[in-house]
Amino acid sequence: MAEQDPHHALELPAFDRPAKLLVVVAPFYRDIADMLIAGAVATLDAAGVAHELVEMPGALEIPSAIALAHRLSNYDGYVALGCVIRGETTHYETVCNDSSRGLTLLGLQGALIGNGILTVEDRAQALRRADPADMDKGGGAAAAALHLIALARRWSAETKGVGFRPSGGIQIAEGSDRA
Repeated sequence: MAEQDPHHALELPAFDRPAKLLVVVAPFYRDIADMLIAGAVATLDAAGVAHELVEMPGALEIPSAIALAHRLSNYDGYVALGCVIRGETTHYETVCNDSSRGLTLLGLQGALIGNGILTVEDRAQALRRADPADMDKGGGAAAAALHLIALARRWSAETKGVGFRPSGGIQIAEGSDRA
């Protein structure tokens, strides 16, 4: 495999109030999942962020688990972790496309998700991407979730001043004889 240029990674955001993430992992390939978890947990710990972990049977169940948590719990964000390795059938395309589509749709509905589901051709690619000492895709997914949380908090704190007055009446200038 050709040597890749180093990628720029943003510094982890700082939070002025606690954040809590749910890490959802499909441990179909246990050793790869464990490396993804190690990278994600190290990143979340470095940011001082609380986290919980749940396991699902496969990558297709990850979006459903996150959707349930988003509706029924109080997490600020989510980290999706797993690995899909190409096999001999079209099942690979189905799992890759549908798990990714599910996470994207949840994100568009407001769930703040870092996607760390690896979609690879072979085990060697998966090991390299999962290894926290190499490509650290688990840590990258956790960092992505943290950046989304920081952005959501920043924008939710801003007012939507676009030149309109709040409903409920007209403001009268001071000194007017209408007061």
